[in-house]
Amino acid sequence: MPMFLQQCPSRFTFSASSPSFRTQISVKSTVFCCLSPPSASPERRSSQRNEIRLGLPSKGRMAADTLDLLEKCQLSVRQVNPRQYVADIPQLSNMEVWFQRPKDIVRKLLSGDLDLGIVGLDTVTEYGQALTTKPQSLGLNSAEIFECKASMMSFHYPRNIWIRKWMSRVFEVAKNLDVAYVMYQVEELQPPGADYICSIGNDDLIIAHDALEYGKCRLSLAIPKYGVFESVSSLKDLAQMPQWTVERPLRVATGFTSLGTKFMNEKGLKNVTFLTADGALEASPAMGIADAILDLVSSGTTLRENYLKEIEGGVVLESQAVLVASRKSLIQRKGALDATREILERLEAHRRADVQFKVTANVRGSSAEKVAEQVLSQPSLSGLQGPTVSPVFCKRNGIVAADYYDIVICVHKKELNKSILQLRAIGGTEILVSQLTYIFDEETPRWNELLSKLGIKAKDAHA
Repeated sequence: MPMFLQQCPSRFTFSASSPSFRTQISVKSTVFCCLSPPSASPERRSSQRNEIRLGLPSKGRMAADTLDLLEKCQLSVRQVNPRQYVADIPQLSNMEVWFQRPKDIVRKLLSGDLDLGIVGLDTVTEYGQALTTKPQSLGLNSAEIFECKASMMSFHYPRNIWIRKWMSRVFEVAKNLDVAYVMYQVEELQPPGADYICSIGNDDLIIAHDALEYGKCRLSLAIPKYGVFESVSSLKDLAQMPQWTVERPLRVATGFTSLGTKFMNEKGLKNVTFLTADGALEASPAMGIADAILDLVSSGTTLRENYLKEIEGGVVLESQAVLVASRKSLIQRKGALDATREILERLEAHRRADVQFKVTANVRGSSAEKVAEQVLSQPSLSGLQGPTVSPVFCKRNGIVAADYYDIVICVHKKELNKSILQLRAIGGTEILVSQLTYIFDEETPRWNELLSKLGIKAKDAHA
C-alpha cells in the first residue's frame, strides 16, 4: 500500500498488523516534516489562499536576466524592500512574486506553495521528475530483505532492520535530490530479490514555455585532460576503461544525481557512483575526491582553466530558462490560468518584437501603388506582411497635394543597415527607426499547446 514521507523528518510513527503468522504483512508509515505539521498539509495550505504565486530566482545571473525580461515585457516586479522575499507585479492583479532558490521553486510548485515559476530546464528536470528505484539499487541486499521478512513475521517490529535501512536510504536519496516528497511502497513479502518500489517526485509540473532564450547552458560530463583520461575522448571510451569495478567505481561529483543516474543507466555505464556536491566541482578531480564531474557548462572556459574536458556523447541535457506551472493550480486555482495566458501572450509578443525594428520613411511617388512597387522591389523591405503606404499631404502654392508617401515596415535588426541603404536607393528620406515592445500574432501557439497539455478546449478556456 502507498506510504508518503516528507523531508526533514522529526517524528516517525509505525504500525504493523497480521491476522496470522503466514498471511501478508501490511506496513503503514507516517512521517511528519518539521516545517509542515500534519494539520497544515500542502493541499490544505494551497487551498486556503487566493493569491496566485510566481516563484523567481533570488540570486545570480538567472535572477537578473529574469527581472530584465519581465521589465521588457512591461511586467516589472515591484519590490518595496530588497531584503524581502516577496514582491508583486502591478500589471497582474492578485499576483504575488516570491524570490527563492531555483530548486526551492520546483519543490514549492510540487508542494502547492507556488503556482508558477521561472527556472532552468535542468532544475525542473532534476528536482521535479519522478525517480523509480528498488531497495537493491539503494544498496540493500537479499539477506537484508530476508532479515526484514523474518523480523516482521515474528512481530518484533523495532528489529525490522531492512525497512529501517531502506527508509534511511530513501531519506538519504531524497536529501541529495532535494525533493519535497518521497513515496515508497511495500506490496507484499515475497522471496528475496523481489521488486519493492520507491518513487520520488510526481507529474504535476507542466512546462508552459520551454524557450525563454536566456540562461542557456548544457549539463555535461567532464573528465581530466591528464593521467589515465588523456586519450579518452568519448563516453564510449570512458565506459571501456578497465579501471572501473564494483569495488572501485567511477566517481562522479555532481549536484544532479537524478539526471546523472538516469543518463548512465540509459547509456549502459556500470560501476558508477555519484558524489553529491555543490559549487567548485571543477576542483574535485584534482583533489582526488572524484574522477569526473557532471555540471552545467556555458562557454567551457572554467573547465579548460581547471584542465578538464568535455567528451563526445557526454551531454546529458541542453538547458535554458523556462516557465513552469503546477497543473493542479492551473486547473483549480481561480485566475491562475488567465494570469498564465497573459504572461505567455506578453512573452511571445515581446520575443517577436525584440528582433524587429519599426522603420518609417517618406518616399516621393505619384501614387501609393507605385511607391509600394518600389518598396517591394528591394529584398529587405518586405516587412512582416508588406509595407503600409499612406499619403503625406503638403500645401504648396496654396494647393494641398500628396507628393510624398509615408511607408511603415518592420525590419529585422540584423538587416537594419542594408534596409536603410535600400530605402535611400528608392528616394527615401526622413527615415525613423523605433524599438518595438510587442508584436501580437493572430494566435499564441504556446497558449494552445498549454491548453492541449491540460486537456482543455480553447472555447472552454475563453468562457
